[in-house]
Order: sequence, then structure tokens, then C-alpha cells
Amino acid sequence: MRKTATTINPALSRVISETGHTDLLVVTDAGLPIPPGSERIDLAYRPGAPEFLDVLDTVLAELIVEGVTVSAEIAEQSPEMLEHLQQRFSALGVEITMVPHEEFKKNTHAARAFVRSGEFTPYANVILHAGVAY
Repeated sequence: MRKTATTINPALSRVISETGHTDLLVVTDAGLPIPPGSERIDLAYRPGAPEFLDVLDTVLAELIVEGVTVSAEIAEQSPEMLEHLQQRFSALGVEITMVPHEEFKKNTHAARAFVRSGEFTPYANVILHAGVAY
């Protein structure tokens, strides 16, 4: 077992460790389609759990992020979730790019891996663009 209070899920820990500069990592709700053949780390165990923001915060505690993309539809369908995202990423000095959901789904095809939460909030998905520590 790890000595530090970081990610203890072995698959999630490995993917975060293997993610390099400019790689894409997608943190998803329970419903985002994941392309066939893509690595899926499915943390969902019942509707709503774990929550998207809890999974995202766990990833953000270990991954350096230089950009983030969300579906533009989140602004109308889930404004509270967008507010939570804006707070988190503005604190990190990272700008959120918004694109139409169909474009968002196409962009996910380039992702290194998908981390699936049990979230049932519409459009609670982000594409994290990995940064570098130096």
C-alpha cells in the first residue's frame, strides 16, 4: 500500500504516472460513450457514485494540467457543474475551452484513457490536456 494519501486505485495510478505532456485524459460521467479499444478505468459502482467532482479532484491532485475541454452544452444543461469546474481550473490558472458535444466526443478518440465516474449529471465530462512539471 502507498505511504502517501494519493490515488490507491492501481489502474488509475498507473495511467496518471504514464501520462506525458500533451496526452489527453478524459474524466467522464456514467453515460459518455467510450470508443471501442480505449482504456477504461471504470470507478462507478452505483448511480451517482463516485461523484464526478470527487474523481476529478483525485486526478487533479496528481496530474499537471495545462488545458481542459468541456462540452458547451454544460452551460445550459448543468450550470452548477460548470461553475464547479470554473472554480477548480481558475485556481490552477487553466482556461476551459468549450466545444459542441459532438466535437467533444470526436476529440475523445485521441485520449490515452477514460476515467469513468458514476455521475448522472448531464455533460459532466472533461478532457484534461496534460502539462509538464518544468
